Amino acid sequence: MTSTASKPARSDRQTGPDEVARAARLRAANINPRTGLATDYLNHFNEAIMLLEMIPDMPECAEDFLLWYPLSYREHFMASHFKARDLAIEAYESADEHIRVEFDNITGAMTSILTAVGAAMREVRQDKTRARLAEQATGWVKPLVALAGGIINGGAEADVDYIMTH
Repeated sequence: MTSTASKPARSDRQTGPDEVARAARLRAANINPRTGLATDYLNHFNEAIMLLEMIPDMPECAEDFLLWYPLSYREHFMASHFKARDLAIEAYESADEHIRVEFDNITGAMTSILTAVGAAMREVRQDKTRARLAEQATGWVKPLVALAGGIINGGAEADVDYIMTH
C-alpha cells in the first residue's frame, strides 16, 4: 500500500463556491467530481459483454456482437442521449492527467480485446468456436470493466487524497 499522505495537495484544486457548485453539478449528472469520469461510458463495454455472454446459448447473437464498434469516451457521449453529455466531456477533458491516462489504458485494452475477438469471430464459421471466443473475451473484459469502474469511482487512494485535501 502506498502512502498518499505525503503527496502535496494539488495547487490548482479550488475549494471555493465555484468548485463546490461544479462538484454538485457533476454529482447530479452521475459524474464523479473527484475523477471527472462517468460510469455511463462503461455501458458501451457492458453492452458488448452482454452480447458475448448470450452467444454460447444463442449463437445468432454473434451477429449482434459483430455490429458493436469501439467508441472513445468523447464519441460515446456525443452519440448518447446522456442528459449532461457536454458536462461529461468537459469533465473528462479537464480530469487529472494521471487518472485519465490510467483510465484510457484500461478502456483501450478492452477495446483491443473486443475488436480482436470480433475479427476472429468473422473468420470462424463454427458456433462452438464463436462461443469459446465469447467466453474467453468475457473472462478478459469483465475484470477490466471493474478496474475502470474503480478508477471512475476514485478507488481507495483517491478517497484518501480527497480527505487529505478537504
